[in-house]
Amino acid sequence: MSKTAAVIGSGFGGLALAIRLQSAGVQTTVIEARDKPGGRAYYWEKDGHVFDGGPTVITDPACLKELWALSGSDMAADVELVPVSPFYRLSWPDGSTFDYLNDDALLEKQIAALNPADVQGYRRFLDYAAGVFVEGYEKLGAVPFLDFKSMLKAAPKLARYQAWRSVYSVVSGFVKNEKLRQALSFHTLLVGGNPMTTSAIYALIHKLERDGGVWFAKGGTNRLVAGMVRHFERLGGTIRLGDPVNRIETRSGRATSIRTRSGWSAAFDAVASNADIVRTYDMLADPRGRKAAARLRRKRFSPSLFVVHFSTAGAWPDVPHHSILFGPRYAGLLNDIYRGSSLADDPSLYLHHPTATDPGMAPPGKSTFYALAPVPHLGKGQIDWDVEGPAYSKRVLQILEQRMLPGLSERLDTVFHFGPAEFDSELNSHLGSAFSLEPILTQSAYFRVHNRDDVIPNLYFVGAGTHPGAGIPGVVGSAKATAGLMLQDLGQ
Repeated sequence: MSKTAAVIGSGFGGLALAIRLQSAGVQTTVIEARDKPGGRAYYWEKDGHVFDGGPTVITDPACLKELWALSGSDMAADVELVPVSPFYRLSWPDGSTFDYLNDDALLEKQIAALNPADVQGYRRFLDYAAGVFVEGYEKLGAVPFLDFKSMLKAAPKLARYQAWRSVYSVVSGFVKNEKLRQALSFHTLLVGGNPMTTSAIYALIHKLERDGGVWFAKGGTNRLVAGMVRHFERLGGTIRLGDPVNRIETRSGRATSIRTRSGWSAAFDAVASNADIVRTYDMLADPRGRKAAARLRRKRFSPSLFVVHFSTAGAWPDVPHHSILFGPRYAGLLNDIYRGSSLADDPSLYLHHPTATDPGMAPPGKSTFYALAPVPHLGKGQIDWDVEGPAYSKRVLQILEQRMLPGLSERLDTVFHFGPAEFDSELNSHLGSAFSLEPILTQSAYFRVHNRDDVIPNLYFVGAGTHPGAGIPGVVGSAKATAGLMLQDLGQ
């Protein structure tokens, strides 16, 4: 292994890239700022409970299994994935529910109950989603867009699917019932996108879930991270924890070495960053860093998240693993999140109930949850999270008790939250954004941060900020695209 590479950050994208490089014979070192690997997929152990930080929805397991197959290994030796059904239970304030699952008969029965005419519309939407899945995910998901010519080449096929329209707009052309429109468009929120403005290409998520299912790693998402680390180290890779990178040193227009807060320093042939894109350029000891960071700060960033982790006494057998609680507003709430400067009193929530699938994530007779609400990032207003955080946590728990978890307040044990301030301070995320650049059309593909820097030829990016974007399949796809460039450049 004559070539060396550094990967800054051990999120899913960083670990996937490190595994690909190490499997190809590049001696790779991962440098992680926090005390545990995983990036946003961090976890806490409190009072016998395992609290996953997220992401907790695993789709397209094939893209993960491929990381082990590169060296003739089997992911099942390190990670046990279990299916989740229904994928999500959707609910509205009027008490109605909709189980989103991979059973055509049951799904169409629910659609017919909302609006019989929408059954045929849903079938046509499935055909549309299948088409954009092929063009947007299978063909382009792991292809780096380094020049505008590559974008022009892909444009005609994407235009055929009206990529300039929003997901919500396209969905509305197929189905008329408002609840069904919400059920088929909310997925963009899982990658930081506003359904009202995110390109219709992201309708591919529906096809991705239908084909690959929705899965959970037994023991928690942290066990998937641990399995990736174990496999990486088995291949001979090195991971360095609890030591944030301070500087990416350069010489003669190339990245040469990494320097960390502890004073540790090492030279590398190539450097890739899974860290926040703005903060990465801030660390770059080159005029390119200042210019690129300033340009990025003018772009639109995805909102942040407010996550309430909590445990309870007893089990909740009627509450599925994944639930979406829509609020009384949809378009108005989305506008508040993406363009507003204050907290909505009527948030929509994603409820994660891992003990529905794996009771071992809590002590006997207990349950583990988290509830997530998208909220404006730190650049959208002057919200004092030291004050608003505890109050908003109570509001979220109040909504859950009213709508899904009756008697919750009497059964609560551990409660803590992780919000925009923590995304900024602990994850070093620009503006506390949870998903990096907002995935609008003009910030996608060629218009997103490139997988390889345009000026410094051995500086690369992987993760949510680069192509193709956020979500586990997205960042793992970015690792495939970036690894291809790095291995070619390194002559591997």
